[in-house]
Amino acid sequence: MKDKILIFIITYKASYRVKKVVQKIPFKYFKNKNYKILISDDESRDDTLNYIKQIKKKYKSKVVVNYIKKNVGYGANIKKCINYAYKNNYSHAVMIHGDNQYNPKYAAIMLEKLFQNRKLAATVGSRMTKKINALKGRMPLYKFIGNIFLTGIFNLLYGTNFADCHTGYWAYNLKLIDKKTFKNLDNNFCFDIDLRLKLVSEKKKIKEIPIKTFYGTERSSVHLIYAVRFFLKTIIFKIFN
Repeated sequence: MKDKILIFIITYKASYRVKKVVQKIPFKYFKNKNYKILISDDESRDDTLNYIKQIKKKYKSKVVVNYIKKNVGYGANIKKCINYAYKNNYSHAVMIHGDNQYNPKYAAIMLEKLFQNRKLAATVGSRMTKKINALKGRMPLYKFIGNIFLTGIFNLLYGTNFADCHTGYWAYNLKLIDKKTFKNLDNNFCFDIDLRLKLVSEKKKIKEIPIKTFYGTERSSVHLIYAVRFFLKTIIFKIFN
């Protein structure tokens, strides 16, 4: 059976950036493939919806739009997209963030690795495989050091060798991941670490793909909260599983 691919873009106050994201999708790669783009917006109250409407108008049936009327959170938004993929019998899915931090061009590489090795459950975009690129992309130093430290703890506890346990850029082989796997994962920013813990515990294979990212000047207290939760989750999961 031919592979069926869902490219889903999660947005929250992405504004004009979501349009740039779609423009960067490697459509040449997808030209002869069975794919669709799902844009799922988590109750943005800025002009994001106007840009999504422009995208829908341009790409017509190739784009499906989901407007969430009440904000559900990062992880819950992903779950809605994943549920859509299972419901419509997609074999693979790739998640792209609407804020343009992760370049959609890597989606082709991440998916192709899944097609080349059918035993891979997921591929992830790693900013830290070549650490100098993370700094060149203006990753804040506190984030750079924190990433190395927390990823090191994860590897130590679970016997893995990941370079970046904090990426939000994922491609999934839905044939190897049970739908129930996603059900109890975090509804907010720890969704990705929950999924990584779950797949590692099930001995599912995750392959890192080197990527470059660009950081703006924003700062957020969410980073500290995330770091604490990541630390606790990795330890608690190890104790009780």
